[in-house]
Amino acid sequence: MNILGISAFYHDSAACLLMDGGIIAAAQEERFSRIKHDPGFPEKAVEFCLKKGGIKARDLTYVVFYDKPFLTFDRLLLTALATAPFGLIPWLKAMPKWLGRNLHTPRVIKKKLGCTCPVLFTEHHEAHAAAAFYPSPFESAAILTMDGVGEWATASYGSGQGREIRLFQEMHFPHSLGLLYSAFTAFCGFKVNSGEYKLMGLAPYGEPKYKDLILSELVDLKEDGSLHLNMACFDYLSAMRMTGKKFSQLFDGLPRKPETEITRREMDIAASIQAVLEEAALKMAAYVHKETGEKNLCLAGGVALNCVANAKILQQGLFKNIWVQPAAGDAGSALGAALAVWHRVCEEGRAESAWQGPYLGPSFSNKEVRAFLDKNQYPFHRCDNMERAWVTAQHVAQGKIVGYMVGPMEFGPRALGARSILGDPRDPQTQQVMNKKIKFRESFRPFAPAILEEKAAEYFDLDRPSPYMLFTAPLREDKRLPMAPGLSSQSMIERLKQPRSGIPAVTHLDYSARVQTVSRKDKPDFYDVIKEFENHTGCPVIVNTSFNVRGEPIVCTPRQAYNCFMKTGMDVLVMENNILYKEEQPPYQGGRKGAYAKPD
Repeated sequence: MNILGISAFYHDSAACLLMDGGIIAAAQEERFSRIKHDPGFPEKAVEFCLKKGGIKARDLTYVVFYDKPFLTFDRLLLTALATAPFGLIPWLKAMPKWLGRNLHTPRVIKKKLGCTCPVLFTEHHEAHAAAAFYPSPFESAAILTMDGVGEWATASYGSGQGREIRLFQEMHFPHSLGLLYSAFTAFCGFKVNSGEYKLMGLAPYGEPKYKDLILSELVDLKEDGSLHLNMACFDYLSAMRMTGKKFSQLFDGLPRKPETEITRREMDIAASIQAVLEEAALKMAAYVHKETGEKNLCLAGGVALNCVANAKILQQGLFKNIWVQPAAGDAGSALGAALAVWHRVCEEGRAESAWQGPYLGPSFSNKEVRAFLDKNQYPFHRCDNMERAWVTAQHVAQGKIVGYMVGPMEFGPRALGARSILGDPRDPQTQQVMNKKIKFRESFRPFAPAILEEKAAEYFDLDRPSPYMLFTAPLREDKRLPMAPGLSSQSMIERLKQPRSGIPAVTHLDYSARVQTVSRKDKPDFYDVIKEFENHTGCPVIVNTSFNVRGEPIVCTPRQAYNCFMKTGMDVLVMENNILYKEEQPPYQGGRKGAYAKPD
């Protein structure tokens, strides 16, 4: 049985292929189209999945879409009627796509794929729940999904038992924890469905001085975690923006314009809404625990990518174990939709061996990499696996910034050692250098530590593996350096310059870090790099950030990796068993814009 799962038409389109319940391939369309958060039909992702499975579209048993378009259309129509005449403009802007495409999803899918198999649908939060539970290691677990909106639902909870999932209760649009956080993301000058990470990273620079105001004027937060928003302050029902005049009045002025200075106000707003999100998530988790009695919890939906809130739920102690699927947002719902149908229609047991890790995307052999390099006459040096680990670690230890592309690409928004940029966490300059000269992004953005799994407890208060960067953990007290007096009143740049530990490049202002534990079993090549770095330096930690620049998707192919390497301040590029040095390369002709438009 071959099942193709698809998410599309909103943001982060993706495709996933199951063959007899096993996950064969999964990828986001943005990695092929080079359009960040590409919402279009995932043609290239589908093409990759079918090729990886060695099948054609005619061999598919089912195609499954992760959302029920008619229910979403029902929400849009009723919202437009309820907010008339103000909701007319958003309605008119949305209708061409709906009338020409979204309401005809089965026809669009069959035409795009050239297949005749049945096209099935799951509900949005059903797909989230399936993506969370079925790949998890639990036979039985509570399930909590939280996002912006899918059809009418904005959050749901239920439980999974073996191959069965039951959802018990939903929270409905327009009241949404995800949309609340996105509204503040937009108000602080960041892009919705993209800048939420920035808001989370900005929060430790501020104080939650607006938290009480948010809870008194904007949000009625119930004890079960459900919430009711004061819609007089939000404009997303009737306009092409998230917040309105009353919202601005509450927060001392107009929204911050993108790319302008980030002030103390934005820092405090970020801290405040992060605190509200955490309180709501904790209340939801407590309610779900009380109602289900389960000891394990599975999280999914875009809010589940908030690793700070995830850590708070873990620290709450109500659940013994928590699993967060690494592609927890809409992209992962392509996987969830396929798994939901597999377990619904297949009479066999649960596909317990389906999840083999997040490395489900394209990979490139040494032959393919060298063909690309030879064709373009780019100088490189060959090496074997152990030489690669030793040389990579040596360069990082010398302060070099290394692009690292080895093995199949990760599925989900985090780079986990397959498409990564690596740096030395011990150097106080690494964070600013990587943000300014490599990533071309805001200076405050934190970087994640990748640490040998067996050494994690020596550096962080972490009692379990965290392989997908979905939990923050505090640095151990004995690894911290004291803060300078009066530091909190200084500028952001001055606060960034203050070393907080022996690994300052990955230690955030509040002594936390978004930890990735690396085991030899899960990613042996990346483990060997960190192990060699420890042999060189005595430090089992390395800086790991995604192999891209701001505004562009993570690289997928050798050409994309080379372009990113050449147009940034990276010093070394590792592609499989091939090492390139910047000083040996010919002058780069690609420029900053359009560099990824060339065919591979």
